[in-house]
Amino acid sequence: MRVWKFGDDIDTDAIIPGRFLTIYDPAELAKHAFEGTRDEFAREVREGDVVAGGSNFGCGSSREHAPLALLGAGIRVVVAKSFARIFYRNAVNTGLLPLVCPEADAIRDGDAVSVDIAGGFIVANGKRFAVEPVPGFMKEIVDAGGLVAYAKNLDEVKTCSTE
Repeated sequence: MRVWKFGDDIDTDAIIPGRFLTIYDPAELAKHAFEGTRDEFAREVREGDVVAGGSNFGCGSSREHAPLALLGAGIRVVVAKSFARIFYRNAVNTGLLPLVCPEADAIRDGDAVSVDIAGGFIVANGKRFAVEPVPGFMKEIVDAGGLVAYAKNLDEVKTCSTE
């Protein structure tokens, strides 16, 4: 896995330009991820790569398309110094894990990276960076593949336990 590094105030239009909002398929959205911002991203990103940003990652318009485009590109984790609140919730709701890392600025583009959520850290190019703990219920939502899948699982559990 490698890091795709972005700076502060990366807005949802930079992640997926507005002209592609008629697309709902994550794999199709991924073909246009960071188009006009970092055109090589869609061609070179690999399953398991990690996006890292600075402060206020995902600011701007509220759109589920932004985390869906990242998921379609094989990104499962975004690490940033801070997130715009609506992007953070949209990420969790679609199954993308946002990790807050106070030292995210020190992570470099192209670093080899591994993520240890249970341990509360990531390792980028051999250096360990602490991440804020992920609440259990949020991890369950992400692990389920998003809020809709999580809710369906709860309904199935509830239905099975009352029968």
